[in-house]
Amino acid sequence: MKIATIGAGYVGLVTGVCFADLGHEVICVDVMEDKVEKINEGISPIYERDLDYMLKKNVGKRLIATTDLEYAVKNSEISFICVGTPSRDDGRINLDYIREASRDVGKSLRDLGYHLVVVKSSVVPGTTENLIIPEIEKYSGKNAGNDFGICVNPEFLREGLAAEDTLNPDRIIIGEFDKKSGDILFNLYKKNFNCPILRTNLRTAEMIKYASNNFLATKISFINEISNICQKLDIDVYEVARGMGLDHRIGPHFLNAGVGFGGSCLPKDLKAMIKLSHDLGYEPKLLNSVLEINEKQKLKVIEIAKSIMDLNKKTVTILGLAFKPGTDDIRESPAITIVDKLLKENCKIKAYDPKAMENFEKINKKIYYANSVDDALKDSDLCIILTEWDEFRDIYDKILRMKNPRVIDGRRTLDGKKAMKLGIEYFSIY
Repeated sequence: MKIATIGAGYVGLVTGVCFADLGHEVICVDVMEDKVEKINEGISPIYERDLDYMLKKNVGKRLIATTDLEYAVKNSEISFICVGTPSRDDGRINLDYIREASRDVGKSLRDLGYHLVVVKSSVVPGTTENLIIPEIEKYSGKNAGNDFGICVNPEFLREGLAAEDTLNPDRIIIGEFDKKSGDILFNLYKKNFNCPILRTNLRTAEMIKYASNNFLATKISFINEISNICQKLDIDVYEVARGMGLDHRIGPHFLNAGVGFGGSCLPKDLKAMIKLSHDLGYEPKLLNSVLEINEKQKLKVIEIAKSIMDLNKKTVTILGLAFKPGTDDIRESPAITIVDKLLKENCKIKAYDPKAMENFEKINKKIYYANSVDDALKDSDLCIILTEWDEFRDIYDKILRMKNPRVIDGRRTLDGKKAMKLGIEYFSIY
């Protein structure tokens, strides 16, 4: 099929590249000219495993990028809206990009035959019905269901493994305005993927996305809460989590205690659901607690650091700036809060991350960005590990060369017992 992806960020670019790799003709749209140029040169503007290879394989053959949304819509059969919905200061999602994309899609449909529009952006329940469809209808002069189709098709991608998840999904959710719309999208997926496909209405599909991410966030805050109790009882929470995970009703995923969750999805979607609940007159006590626990968990690193040393004028190394390994994404990364707090304690910060330093430097130019783990640890009084990159798992000899071999491990990256046997002062927040 001929497919357009509107928005070439994590979701739009990965979706487009993967569809192209499956043999479809894809046009990726983005407003940023430099990003479009990079894509057309076969250079991915984001770091995702396998994405560079797949992009180079397909660009210029089955995939092109453009800033011309009208061209993309008119030369495709299905348009996936994949623009961002970032958080506003009050927790609500910013729908400006969705509104603009809907208007532009509407204008492009004016003199076009039947076309399917698929909302892949994360939007709170009711957004497609109350905003997207009215905007498309207004600017196209057409009616949803008769003149164009509309579906909601949420993504469930893990950053760092987004291409793998796109090509090997656990499930596909299709929220359909009408049967014809749903049938077109169902047939596209059925021919390419072997997984359960659930067809619902628009609002239910939107809710499945938020409920899923809110549940994952809840699991993380839950195990961090249990971790805080385990510490007082001298119990290894990772052993507890292993025992819990063997229960098929619970499972092992998202039960790694640490400095809390970050990224572009979990914090944003949690805040959005809390705000939506308030707007509906409901107080989501559990979701409020999940968010509160996560914010407090980040600060435990600072509490431990202040308890073991005077931080004033000390050199502190931060290993890991991305919110998780396998990505260069720093959105809502615990490192942002922790670095800010350490700077307020008058620390000198040296940081290293295999992929995320360029993005972090855009928001913080007050710290030193090292070119290696060795460089980051040199003359340091304290090392704090915030991202469990494989590169950080066997650095005991490097830590021993620190000014003071002292580590706070926020992700169970090192073997604590081994570290202490080697003479490293080892602390964990779990």
